Amino acid sequence: MIHHVVGLFTHPDQEWQHIRGEKEESLGHLYLTHTLILAAVPAIAAYIGTTHLGWMIGDRTALVLTADNALWMALMSYAAMLGGVAVMGMFIHWMARTYDAKPSMPRCVAFATYTATPLFIGGLAALYPHLWLGMLVGSASICYTVYLLYVGLPTFMSVGREEGFLFASSVLAVGLVVLVAIIALTVIIWGLGVGPVYAG
Repeated sequence: MIHHVVGLFTHPDQEWQHIRGEKEESLGHLYLTHTLILAAVPAIAAYIGTTHLGWMIGDRTALVLTADNALWMALMSYAAMLGGVAVMGMFIHWMARTYDAKPSMPRCVAFATYTATPLFIGGLAALYPHLWLGMLVGSASICYTVYLLYVGLPTFMSVGREEGFLFASSVLAVGLVVLVAIIALTVIIWGLGVGPVYAG
């Protein structure tokens, strides 16, 4: 897994070919060895950052979360990321039929996981939860994720460039819908009184 993560940042074209050429894994094995580990990076970083340094917005005093509340929020965000990857994998699997590609569900989830790698790794910025750092790293992570999507999908699915562009655009649109749905769900949960609890 680690060599794929490094490869996606250093030579994405070649790495997508290597990933496509690997033997197929079961969905359970893929989740245990790839998705669960990568999605844990931002959740763990956010827990550490919000309980030790706290959110820093401008010149205000840092807002530190209680350990219990930070743990709850980290687990919820972890579950949301795992759910998001699963939904994207299912959509890619369903959409592939339109382009005469027949990847298995595990391969589609693998593609969704590896495409989201910059977002997961960018979550390390949460170790120092400053608003501007989060925005800068988040923007860069989103841009590189979109780049990986457009570069990797034609190679991984063995479709032409034009079809790959249309396919990737559809995946991107669904990804944005999933992101908005996660944000809306977060707002609803916070509205029910399960929001941040600040220490002292």
